[in-house]
Amino acid sequence: MPFDAENAGLLMRVPLRLTVEIGSCRLRIAEILKLGPGSIVELDRAADAPVDLLVNGRAIARGEIVAVADRFALHLTDLLEPDAGR
Repeated sequence: MPFDAENAGLLMRVPLRLTVEIGSCRLRIAEILKLGPGSIVELDRAADAPVDLLVNGRAIARGEIVAVADRFALHLTDLLEPDAGR
């Protein structure tokens, strides 16, 4: 089936999972088992560094965390090149 405007319209209704990644780290299983209320897990990103917006696990943009009313939101500052998230 060739790709055309009608087929593109079908894709516009496909839900995707968006995730904001503020950082990551590696822990051994023994370290994870020691975690509890009050534990602090240090991430690999500076507090003032931009965070990543991922779509189905692939980074597509970067931005900064902001507060909107009583919720967190992401203010986009950069769109990534299609191959940049690989």
